[in-house]
Amino acid sequence: PNAMGGREVGGLANQLAAHLDIENEAHQQLVQRFWQSPTIAKKAGCNAIDMFDEIAKGKIKAIWVMATNPMVSLPNNAAIQHALEQCELVVVSDCIAKSDTLKFANVAFPSTGWGEKNGTVTNSERRISRQRPLVEPFSGAKNDWQIMCLVAQKMGFEGFDFTDPSGIFEEWAQLTDFEN
Repeated sequence: PNAMGGREVGGLANQLAAHLDIENEAHQQLVQRFWQSPTIAKKAGCNAIDMFDEIAKGKIKAIWVMATNPMVSLPNNAAIQHALEQCELVVVSDCIAKSDTLKFANVAFPSTGWGEKNGTVTNSERRISRQRPLVEPFSGAKNDWQIMCLVAQKMGFEGFDFTDPSGIFEEWAQLTDFEN
């Protein structure tokens, strides 16, 4: 939901981390070398609206909705509902117990709310701010980065052994500077 932060870390379907172009072969190779990855995406994925169209057609079979509520935030509520009903696997990370999107979840992860988060935030001016929690996470809730790391580890991926947000920020800073 935070597009600027997504541009920083490769969280958008049409960009690599550090604002690099997903369809630029030199950028692909740079990120692939940095992460020592055997594969990397070569073309842009769908934007949010197109993604739900592809889910409804059965071309996308799993979705992980994190920190947003597309049943409320995207246009054409009926189309979004239809897509979520068709999707084989709907994972939702949210800081509230009930939402319009959460009711379609096959898997739900309790995530921290704004005042519980620990990490950084990038605003629309591309300023990165340190965010510290005001209160302890509620009853088993985890930061989004913790949830992603745990899922990646369970799936057998390497490189997701972060213990705090400073390690993630350090890796991002290294990628930003890599061969630059």
